[in-house]
Amino acid sequence: MEEKYKTLEIVEKIPKSGVFYLILNRPSQRNALSHDFFSEFPKALHALDDNTEVNVIVLSGAGNHFCSGIDVSILGSIGTNPSSGESLRRQIMAMQDSVTALERCRKVVIASIEGACIGGAIDIVTACDIRMCTKDAFFSVKEVDLALAADLGTLQRLPLIVGFGNAMELALTGRIFSGLEAKELGLVSRAFNSKLELHDGVRDVAQVGT
Repeated sequence: MEEKYKTLEIVEKIPKSGVFYLILNRPSQRNALSHDFFSEFPKALHALDDNTEVNVIVLSGAGNHFCSGIDVSILGSIGTNPSSGESLRRQIMAMQDSVTALERCRKVVIASIEGACIGGAIDIVTACDIRMCTKDAFFSVKEVDLALAADLGTLQRLPLIVGFGNAMELALTGRIFSGLEAKELGLVSRAFNSKLELHDGVRDVAQVGT
């Protein structure tokens, strides 16, 4: 029986296409990344990687947003006891490993981005093979506003994609930038006028890869 997930959904929209959609599925929370997500995400990727019917994975978000980043309740769950620093270190390492599962996946992964792509979401999309968005999508390396480092992979991967200077400016300011600027920076390969055009464009590229 196919495993059921609390934070994710796996769909093959066109039967026998070889294109499977891995959907972040907490739309009422703008797909914020919860504890459950970080345990479920690598399991789902591993299952898709091992499935011989899967050729391409499209990573998207349910509702109007890709992902609003890490659920702040994760940070709030770490108490003020003397071991909290070590707990945080272990938790961050586990979350890093969950995102790195994207790089370990042998199937092509395409990020389909609309609405918010904030904080931890940028960690995720920078680990994908291809990134596409709508022009009105909006991005932010948000961790600086929470006095945190973007240490789930953004600081390692983003400079390789957009250049060191651009990556540092985005990380140190936490400013919001649009899908159009993401295209100019090279963070995404294409920025579409609408959600429908994005879905069609991603589908076309995914089918070429099958």
